[in-house]
Amino acid sequence: MQRKRAFWILLLGMALVLTACGGSATSPTGQGTDEGTAPQTQQVLVWGRGGDSVSLDPANVTDGESLKVTIQIFDTLLRFEGDTTNVGPSLAESCQPNQDATVFTCTLRQGVQFQDGTPFNADAVVFNFDRWRKTDNPYRFPGENFAYYEYMFGGFDNDSIIQDVKALDEYTVQFQLKEPLAPFLQNIAMPAFAIASPAAIQAYKESFAQHPVGTGPFTFVSWAPDDRIVLARNDQYWDTPAKLDQLIYRVIPDNGERLLELQAGTIQFADGINPADVSVIKSDPNLQLFIRPANDIGYMAMNMEKKPFDDVRVRLAINYAINKDALVKAFYGDLGQVANTPLPPKMWGHDSDLKYPYDPEKAKQLLAEAGFPNGFETELWAMSNPRPYFPEPQKMAEAIANDLSQVGIKVKLVVYPWSTYLQKTENGEHTMALLGWIGDNGDPDNFLYVLLDKDNAVKGSAGNIAFYKSDSLHDILIRAQRIPDQKERERLYIEAQKIIFNDAPWAPLVYAEDPVAASAKVQGYVASPLGLEQLTQVSLKP
Repeated sequence: MQRKRAFWILLLGMALVLTACGGSATSPTGQGTDEGTAPQTQQVLVWGRGGDSVSLDPANVTDGESLKVTIQIFDTLLRFEGDTTNVGPSLAESCQPNQDATVFTCTLRQGVQFQDGTPFNADAVVFNFDRWRKTDNPYRFPGENFAYYEYMFGGFDNDSIIQDVKALDEYTVQFQLKEPLAPFLQNIAMPAFAIASPAAIQAYKESFAQHPVGTGPFTFVSWAPDDRIVLARNDQYWDTPAKLDQLIYRVIPDNGERLLELQAGTIQFADGINPADVSVIKSDPNLQLFIRPANDIGYMAMNMEKKPFDDVRVRLAINYAINKDALVKAFYGDLGQVANTPLPPKMWGHDSDLKYPYDPEKAKQLLAEAGFPNGFETELWAMSNPRPYFPEPQKMAEAIANDLSQVGIKVKLVVYPWSTYLQKTENGEHTMALLGWIGDNGDPDNFLYVLLDKDNAVKGSAGNIAFYKSDSLHDILIRAQRIPDQKERERLYIEAQKIIFNDAPWAPLVYAEDPVAASAKVQGYVASPLGLEQLTQVSLKP
């Protein structure tokens, strides 16, 4: 079966090579431009990925599959530069704080237009932030929870640390905060806070997510769910226009099949690469490999609102029962490192001293102390499609279930498609669930507060899917947000990690480097530690 599939994919690739002109790619659909076919002289890049986007409204998603597309369509006020987490100007030329960092005044770039021809200005910025911030905003529609706004700014309405957003003139915006927020500038550079066209939101209302309009380097063309999203170059882009004429995101769920299509030339990029295939890519002169540095955490959350996970002894037992070294060796090879805390090791503030060693006997002892000498039955959820932190999530779940069976815990595996999986885990329907996080802004707050603070344990939009609620942790994380001095913040984050370690709401599993494979014809690509890149400089060699 696999050989037959490979044969047909290779035939398709040969046909594309014969019909291509000047090194450009053409679509395998044979349909019109709206579905991805382009004249032979055009530069068309097809990016193969494991799952579809959930939505194309960047403010209303938290998943990378959505944001990797929206970052091409929309711009933020500030943006991360190249392969760093340093922020620089974008739609705002500058953002200056007052003396106590409670007021930020941003000078906007002039002469920028949204892709629908309407002007970008201070009123547009105010419109977007008011839509996210105020629950009674008329352009906040059913099903929109703006989870990232809640994660990064503490909540909505009076709970929001952003008290007010004002247009001082046509190209000056002022943000007034309740208290200082140390990562404020990093936060507004995140792709979730991209500025959308007010006119398009007003026109499309609930369906704006299927008709996205921003100021970015690519415009939206079409979306065939679970198949492809087609974008076209925005020739009116305010910055240097993209070199590609079209950018197509194709859903190819199987990692091996995605690599075969890359080898055949039907796609030019493939993410979600199995670590075992890295050597194959390196040895193929027609391919090239990029490695995003480990800026993520793959973990197993235990829902503390469901028994027996309300007992810390059970949660600790599960941590001691999982052979994490064996898991990382089997599934990641040299591209993974055993995780010990929620913060990646290259993130400032990481505490390398905290460890749960593999100790099944200690796990059995803790289970007996908790009243489960013979173990118990439970579920472990996994997503159906690969993620950068879990290239083979179902196999990973099977291996964990096998480890847990050795201490008497019988596990039923439950698998859902990506968008359903996110919805159900954010609702707290799971018992144990695999999930992960890729850092958004280079700040520890983006991991610890978003994923483990009680503020974000809200059903329906939970970033904290362990539903872990610690007052002592909350106090430390809020203090760390308010202090500008990084050394003091680092001390607080180390203290926070000790609290999390002792309470064990998660089994931290892996920090994974993320391999991305591309055709040797691809040039100009720079891998970002944030896992998302605008592809304006990418082109295809003849």
